[in-house]
Amino acid sequence: MKWNADLYDQKHAFVFKYGEDVLEFLDVKPGERILDLGCGTGHLTKQIQDKGAVVKGTDYSPEMIAQAKQLYPDVDFAVENAADFYTDEKYDAVFSNAALHWVLDANGAIRSVFNSLKKGGRFVAEMGGKGNVERLIEATKQVLHNHGYNEKADTKVWYFPSVGEYTTKLEEHGFRVTYVIHYDRKTPLQDGDQGVAKWITMFGAQFLDGIPADEKEQILAEITKKLEPFYNENGQWYADYKRLRFIAVKE
Repeated sequence: MKWNADLYDQKHAFVFKYGEDVLEFLDVKPGERILDLGCGTGHLTKQIQDKGAVVKGTDYSPEMIAQAKQLYPDVDFAVENAADFYTDEKYDAVFSNAALHWVLDANGAIRSVFNSLKKGGRFVAEMGGKGNVERLIEATKQVLHNHGYNEKADTKVWYFPSVGEYTTKLEEHGFRVTYVIHYDRKTPLQDGDQGVAKWITMFGAQFLDGIPADEKEQILAEITKKLEPFYNENGQWYADYKRLRFIAVKE
C-alpha cells in the first residue's frame, strides 16, 4: 500500500494528536533508548526526542519515512518491517501508536519487539481493538458485494484484536502485561459527508484497488449513505473507533 504522507498530515492529524495521550503512559526518562514503531510522519518520535530520549522511528512506508526525515532532519528514522526487525543494541522501551493493527503478523511483531528490548524494558502501545470501525467495514463489504466485487469485500486490511487475544500473544512471547484497556473513542471525520470517502481512500484503499474511478466514486457514495444514520450527528460525522491500549514488560 502506497501512503500519501501529505494528506495524512493535513486531513488525518487526529492519528498522532490522540497519540500524545499515549505518550504519557510511555513516561519517557532522559537518556533512555526508545523505538517508535510505525512512526508515520514522525511527530510523536520528535516529541519523544524532545523529552530527552535517544529515539529511533521506523515505519514500513518509504513515503512516511521520507516525510518524517524532511520534517525532522535531526531525528533518526528508517524504513523497517515491524513484523521482522532486529537490533544489536537493546531498547529501554518500544512505543507504538495506531500502527500495530496494520501488522497482520502479530506474532512476528511481538517477537521482534521482545527481542529488541532490554530485560525489564517496556512495550507501550495503542492500536485499533476489536470492533474498531466495525460499521464502516460492514458497509464497505456490503456495497462491494452488491457491485460484484466479492474478492475485494474479503480483503483483510487490519487486525483488530480483543484484550484476550492480544494479551495472550504478549504473554506467550514472554511479556507480563501490567496494564490493558479496550475503550470506545468515537473519532470526528473532517469535511462532513465527504469524510467517510476520504477516510476509506486514505486508510482502506486496498478495498478499492483496481476499481474504475467512476464506479469507485459511486461505491464510496453508497457506503456513505449506509453510514449516515450512525455517523452523522447534526452535521458532524464520527467514526466508530475502539482502541486497545497496553503496557507490557519484558521479564
